Amino acid sequence: MLTNLLRQAGFAALRRMDAEHAHEWGLRALSLGLAGRQSMPDDPRLAVSAFGRRFAHPLGLAAGFDKNARVVLPLLRLGFAWVEAGTVTPRPQSGNPRPRLFRLREDRAVINRMGFNNDGIAVFLNRLKRLKHHPAPIGANIGINKEGAKPETDYAELAAAVAPYADTITVNISSPNTPGLRDLQGEEKLAAILASINRAVPQRPPLLVKIAPDLSDEGLEGVVRCCIAAGVDGLIISNTTIARPAGLRSPYAEEAGGLSGRPLLATSTRMLGRAALLSEQLAPGRLTLVGCGGVASGADLLAKIEHGATMVQLYSAFALQGPSLLPRILKETQALLEERGYRDIAAARGKALQGMVL
Repeated sequence: MLTNLLRQAGFAALRRMDAEHAHEWGLRALSLGLAGRQSMPDDPRLAVSAFGRRFAHPLGLAAGFDKNARVVLPLLRLGFAWVEAGTVTPRPQSGNPRPRLFRLREDRAVINRMGFNNDGIAVFLNRLKRLKHHPAPIGANIGINKEGAKPETDYAELAAAVAPYADTITVNISSPNTPGLRDLQGEEKLAAILASINRAVPQRPPLLVKIAPDLSDEGLEGVVRCCIAAGVDGLIISNTTIARPAGLRSPYAEEAGGLSGRPLLATSTRMLGRAALLSEQLAPGRLTLVGCGGVASGADLLAKIEHGATMVQLYSAFALQGPSLLPRILKETQALLEERGYRDIAAARGKALQGMVL
């Protein structure tokens, strides 16, 4: 009881800090084991098979929280079924000027313009190499430097570097905070990047591509076609948005950067559903979809599954609410499975899309 009270007091103190300083202190607390462990028993109804692995449940942590693979194991001990570290770039870079991270508390959202601040691939690899025994899969999210980037070469070299140590690799071409990065979602450029990765790492872990929620319908179809043709294993839908939905109340709502959290839920879920329909139309069963954007409850998680996701990721809600969020979401999901008559989480997949056509 005392330990839990101390954790709650510590988290309350973090919420009063500047967002980026609070994040750094949160990472330090995790590295010291101060966040505790998840004691909730696994429920076989929530188990998921994806990317050739079995996951205890669908809920993973999106890239961006642990850019430098500093606290992967403590995060897994909190109960995440999958932790994606990164985004990592070939060379270290400091990112964009501060302030660059904003909590939109009134909107249950976050805006960031971090700019891929990270320690670079050499440091990232040294940390991954030490994670030989981990209780759940680890993903590596890769990107390019703001200056001097050669996308085809850089992504291929990064993929080759992390392949021996990561269970999944995600190509991040959708952050809005690196100039020109989202242009790589165009079919010609994306095809060239994926071909370069395939040549450099013919035997690799499952490869995913993370896309923006701001793609047009035509742009989304192009990405899906390109990924299927290149043998990509999955899509993460989606990254942050540059749009500002009507009704945002926070004084930070007009800050530049990518918006994540609650306001992204509807947009990202609609795109997820469209991608699911497209992928099933073009190549049934080929792409595994990961729903990301606005997840903060069991209802949100199940909505992603019902719109075609196999796995689900979150970030903003975890950053805003802390470790107690995970068991709450899983318990809510268990209750909803019973309420809606699903025998397990797999039975819910795609249910919202039945009868729908593009």
